[in-house]
Amino acid sequence: MGSKEFRKEMEKRTKEFALSIIKLSSRLPKTLESNVLRYQLTKSGTSIGANYREANRARSRAEFKSKMKICESEASETSYWLELLSDLDQSNYEDLRSNLPESNEILAIFSSVGKKLNSSQSKL
Repeated sequence: MGSKEFRKEMEKRTKEFALSIIKLSSRLPKTLESNVLRYQLTKSGTSIGANYREANRARSRAEFKSKMKICESEASETSYWLELLSDLDQSNYEDLRSNLPESNEILAIFSSVGKKLNSSQSKL
């Protein structure tokens, strides 16, 4: 897969993930504690795709690297919130069965890209 195809596939994948996070968040219990988790999860889970899209339209290598680091950070944060929900049993198993592994895969991808960016001068 070439870099253009990779970018398009990741934009699609992160958008689908954001939609899945929004759906999961809407099904969380309506408690004060869940409201905090809902807000944090929705914020970080939707930020991944938005920042990735911005990275692909960056005007400089520095801007691209900065946005990619944000993607990695937001993916890590999203995994954290999903792990908390899982540990608290705040969401049904079906919601977490797809979202937590996908979050971890997206994090692994952005971590790998980050390492390549630090060791190379090419733009993905």
